[in-house]
Amino acid sequence: MPEYTVIRIDRDEHVAEVVLNNPDRLNAMAPEFFEEIGRAFRELDSDPEVRAIVLWAEGRLFTAGLDLKAASTGILSTNENRGRAEQADSFYRHLREMQDEFSALEKCRKPVIAAVHGHCIGGGVDLTTAADIRLCTKDATFSIMETRIAIVADVGTLQRITPIVGKGFAREMAYTGKRITAVRAHHFGLVNDVYDTKEEMLAAAREMAREIAANSPIAVQGVKQVLQYSEEHTIQEGLEFVGHWATSRFHTNDLVEAITAFMEKRDPEFKGN
Repeated sequence: MPEYTVIRIDRDEHVAEVVLNNPDRLNAMAPEFFEEIGRAFRELDSDPEVRAIVLWAEGRLFTAGLDLKAASTGILSTNENRGRAEQADSFYRHLREMQDEFSALEKCRKPVIAAVHGHCIGGGVDLTTAADIRLCTKDATFSIMETRIAIVADVGTLQRITPIVGKGFAREMAYTGKRITAVRAHHFGLVNDVYDTKEEMLAAAREMAREIAANSPIAVQGVKQVLQYSEEHTIQEGLEFVGHWATSRFHTNDLVEAITAFMEKRDPEFKGN
């Protein structure tokens, strides 16, 4: 498997960090970005040592979104040897692959905390809305900018944004394409908290990740699974699902450790089994 070129992965005990690492290109999303981001989260999902993930970016902004220079080659070119239907089918399959790469954050069993500074444009909103929790700096802005370049956001934003911020604000963002300030993003629940500096934000994100990682990974990953299931089903279906989940994991070693630690008045040391 090739090395990562536009992102990197850092690890600190049970916390991993996925870092957008192409600041010279404003972390723009060229084709290799999509493949690498999906691969990174699938790698961390399968790593038993990782219990929480922080997503952040190098450089002066989080991401400029889709790399229009790279994308323009495919948009403006035509292939006379292929019919319109064949070209449309090829585009559809490529788009679905891109969607799957970003959905890797959502499918990852480990909670993902996105920490955003500067501008988060277009695909950046697709990416961060697939995370579990979002933090930002006071200079951060968020923009569903696709309508301003004559396309529809098609990699996940429109499917995920409404449950996060509500119907009216989601439509305002999507129809206008304007930049939303950190203050408004916080007001409507797009981000959990706003920080003065990038350093303060990253410190808070890392502390939150450590708090998550200190809990039983079985329980934390179970919570993520139950929450995601419940968001897409009725309350009764969600109750049935969590009932089966809890029954199948009723007597884990982590549960025994939690009870033992409580009786012994010490912090538990969870092993994830």
